Amino acid sequence: MYLTMFLSSVGFSIVIMSVWPYLQKIDLTADASFLGWIISSYSLGQMIASPLFGLWSNYRPRREPLVVSTAISVAANCLYAYVHLPTSHNKYYMLVARALVGFGAGNVAVVRSYIAGATSLTERTSAMANTSACQATGFILGPVFQTCFSLIGEKGVTWEIIDLQVNMFTAPVLLGAFLGVINIILIFAIFREHQVDDMGRPCKSINFEAEESDYVDQDAQGNIDQVAVVATNILFFVILFVFAVFETIATPLTMDMYSWTRKEAVFYNGIILGAIGIESVIVFMVVKVVSKQTGERAILYGGLLIILVGFFILLPWGKQLPNIQWEDIKNNSVPRIIFSEMFTPFWKLQTTQLPSNHTVEPTGCSVVQPWCLYTPLIHLAQYITSDILIGLGYPVCNVMSYTLYSKILGPKPQGVYMGWLTASGSGARILGPVFVSQIYTHLGPRWAFSLICGIIMLLGVMKIFQDKKVSCNVTGR
Repeated sequence: MYLTMFLSSVGFSIVIMSVWPYLQKIDLTADASFLGWIISSYSLGQMIASPLFGLWSNYRPRREPLVVSTAISVAANCLYAYVHLPTSHNKYYMLVARALVGFGAGNVAVVRSYIAGATSLTERTSAMANTSACQATGFILGPVFQTCFSLIGEKGVTWEIIDLQVNMFTAPVLLGAFLGVINIILIFAIFREHQVDDMGRPCKSINFEAEESDYVDQDAQGNIDQVAVVATNILFFVILFVFAVFETIATPLTMDMYSWTRKEAVFYNGIILGAIGIESVIVFMVVKVVSKQTGERAILYGGLLIILVGFFILLPWGKQLPNIQWEDIKNNSVPRIIFSEMFTPFWKLQTTQLPSNHTVEPTGCSVVQPWCLYTPLIHLAQYITSDILIGLGYPVCNVMSYTLYSKILGPKPQGVYMGWLTASGSGARILGPVFVSQIYTHLGPRWAFSLICGIIMLLGVMKIFQDKKVSCNVTGR
């Protein structure tokens, strides 16, 4: 199950750096706005599939949805490798391929529900932390694999018998397909159903056959607190939402505030995000130990507080303003900068038309954004400190959300509920970039980060109120 989780995250990140140049190569009609649809299609596919695979796993052996979902991912990766063959509408074939990869990644719900049902309460935090660490490792190594395959070049080699081009764009997905086949083999060869109650006693499940005398009936162990379920889904949505905002805003913010070129912004932020990924894996490991001493809820509140402080630090202070792109005003021409392009690495962008006397890329905060003329500079020390804090708080909240959610659900089948939780996270990854693109472009970082701080504080108040209500109910009983 750890391997399945790892491969699911690799499937998302292994092509993320090469999608745009591959799209431009196979379909000249594709523009930057369509790139956004392709990136979002993965999360959309996962959001749709997660509850379906979760429901399936509640009533049938989990091996079935795991194998089918992985097979869909394998087929989708193969389709991605062949999207250059059609004579037209290639971009739509790529859109379908990425959506199907995301659909296959809906098996995350099955993995989480299995781990929740196969561990006791004392084991669950550690198991969930390990799962999240595998997921984070996949996100880190995906771009590394892509970088290695870039040595093959755009031309690569062609296997003419099956019209297969193996180049820097297709090799990563072919590797993903190969690993998916290996995963299917291991599911058949190694995976075994295992179900225990909260105390660690084996219990009977619809997922496998067993003698009734040795098992506890999991359907006779109380009802699920639906209010807590909804509250945790909201919690998880907000956590993924604010992190999606953080990922999305990094490149345009640094270009505006520090006058970085597109190349510098991609390079430096790539290093920063890689360091945050390593930090997250370390945090996942530490959480397993600390939670035994302090409890999950205390750690969750601490993680929310750290994220809140991280975004609060990003608020602009002082009187110093960022550098402004004045050159084009002097030439009576304002650079037309599309926000979606600001999120795109330098080698993915279409060339901006500049006056003839421009020989270098204009840098600084574009006057297209009025807030650049009055919003104070966010100093680099603020940005780095915020990165560290958000990289610390996010993995804490992530793993604690899954752990508390599984404990709220109890020993009952959790496939559908885990599917909804995964779907809420996918929805957050779709809506987060849309939110920040509108607020940041029109109102600036002060409004964007202030609203995020407000959302986190409201989330904290809601969680405290919900925990107090649960405590009162327990005391009353």
